[in-house]
Amino acid sequence: MRCRSILALFFISGLGVQPAVAQTSSVEEAESSRIAVLSSSENNTELKASSEASIKVDQQELSEQKEAIEEQVREEQRATASQVQQPQSANQWLAELQNIITNANFQVSFVQTVAGKETIPYLWRHAIMEDGSELEQLNLQNGPGRELIRVNDVVSVFEPDVQPYSLRSKHFNGPIPSALLYHPEQLAEAYEFVAVGRARVAGRSAQQIRIVSRDNTRFGYQLWLDESSGMLLKLNMLDLQGALLEQIQVTAFAISPEPAEYFSRINSASLPAPMALSNAPNRAHKWDVTYLPAGMREIKQDTRRLALTGQIVEYKLFSDGLVDVSVYVQPAEDALGETLALRNEVSTFLTLTDGKAQVTVVGEIPLQTANAIATSLRPISSVN
Repeated sequence: MRCRSILALFFISGLGVQPAVAQTSSVEEAESSRIAVLSSSENNTELKASSEASIKVDQQELSEQKEAIEEQVREEQRATASQVQQPQSANQWLAELQNIITNANFQVSFVQTVAGKETIPYLWRHAIMEDGSELEQLNLQNGPGRELIRVNDVVSVFEPDVQPYSLRSKHFNGPIPSALLYHPEQLAEAYEFVAVGRARVAGRSAQQIRIVSRDNTRFGYQLWLDESSGMLLKLNMLDLQGALLEQIQVTAFAISPEPAEYFSRINSASLPAPMALSNAPNRAHKWDVTYLPAGMREIKQDTRRLALTGQIVEYKLFSDGLVDVSVYVQPAEDALGETLALRNEVSTFLTLTDGKAQVTVVGEIPLQTANAIATSLRPISSVN
């Protein structure tokens, strides 16, 4: 009886323990699930925070990049505005012309038109050879032709009915003033260069420049340069009233990386040797002119024999770089006439006889300027 009671108690106790263990296990699982949920929630929160921080960093970087791009755009706009507000000066454009004329391989076809005369076509070529030699050609295209060839500082001249000859010179004496092409800075005392603005010449965008005599005693010029290369496109000479006297118009030009084939056929050894110029001092004249336009200086003085009469006259050459003026003086008793004033297209010829001398002034200048030079003649002894 007692044993049964004990067994019964044992079985009752066992049955009572098992549900307690199961219940405890369920609580632990529930707690683990809760912890896992909390952990997952915390992880999600951390991921969310990290993601938000990353988004903020990306947004900040994008903002900084945007600001940098906007600042670059503003800088480019300021640079463009600066260029628009400060266009190249006339001197800067002339420097571009000088650079291309000196350093490029080019071929230019142009025509020269003088008021009242026929149009004269020219071919002008320039090259820098592999050995550094500078070659240039100027060829008159009409009639029997006239050709100038320059190899470095020697210019050879070929023309009909004249024995070929060579002179030492770094530039041609052609229809385009060499000082304008190679040394425009030397003209600053006599002329003012004014950039006018954009124009269109021969279908190309160009920059126009006015060349104005500083004392209004000489003719004016208009110059057009190719905007992309700096090459000369057109050159006008105008009288004091603005009428066209002479024009250089480029009809075609080409700039190439290599010299034209023509120059490879030039044999320097076959060209005439340069003429030896006399080093004898010039005979001093006993007269001088006391008036010259601004920037004009004496280049040389000499004696000349007149072709028509054979008379010997004293001669002086003056120049401002664009214009040459010749002054001839002879005794009054040898004078052929009293006063003579002629205007031949662009040139003025003025002869005055006064007192003991006859003065003749010839040059591409207005008549009133020629008269001012002629009437300023004085004996050396009375020149202050």
